[in-house]
Amino acid sequence: MKREKKKISRKYSPENRILQSAAPSNRSLGGGMLKKLKSRRSQTEKWPVVTEDELRALGKEISPDHVLGLRAVTKDYLCRLEDNIYNIDFTRFKIRDLDTGTVLFEIAKPPNSEENENMDLDVAAGRFVRYQFTPAFLKLRTVGATVEFTVGDRPINSFRMIERHYFQGRLLKNFDFDFGFCIPNSRNTCEHIYEFPQLPDDLIRQMVAHPYETRSDSFYFVDNKLIMHNKADYAYNGGL
Repeated sequence: MKREKKKISRKYSPENRILQSAAPSNRSLGGGMLKKLKSRRSQTEKWPVVTEDELRALGKEISPDHVLGLRAVTKDYLCRLEDNIYNIDFTRFKIRDLDTGTVLFEIAKPPNSEENENMDLDVAAGRFVRYQFTPAFLKLRTVGATVEFTVGDRPINSFRMIERHYFQGRLLKNFDFDFGFCIPNSRNTCEHIYEFPQLPDDLIRQMVAHPYETRSDSFYFVDNKLIMHNKADYAYNGGL
């Protein structure tokens, strides 16, 4: 029997609040200059359609081409925690509107990351996050997501993330980023540049009216092999 996963929200609070940034900054979360990454353009409709069950039945390594064929959000994770043999650990995360510099969301992993009785394993491991934004978020055009992460004692030659967003089974957008090379035992910071599609007003109303029915899968690959799979869901009714 599968263990039910608790959904722990990352909502606004005194420790995790909307902040105002005086101006856009090129400084990283931990100092130094940001490495800015734009999504490669992927025409996902050209990939053969594949289901989650078919990927599980492959019995071999899952590649970027495989997940680009998915047309629905996954029900469960496609790899295990122990598949992250490079010990990649995401430690800080910030979302900002690039047009105004406004910070919309910011969170850091606690120094002591051991699980406690109130935290689900998937949340403690950084595999699941729940977001709540205001309806205005759906009107944004360009968003920057700054991530800070550490790697273990192995070099990473090709680190890639494919992130896919869905609403009620409809694929909204595919983002595809290359992190590049990461040296062993390093702390790295980069900003993913998300160019959001302009959504019809009727779809925006539906997404606001149905919180947490917008979901995403984030697949992480090293040398074209899936090593991490994170999930998130989203509400856009904050402040209503």
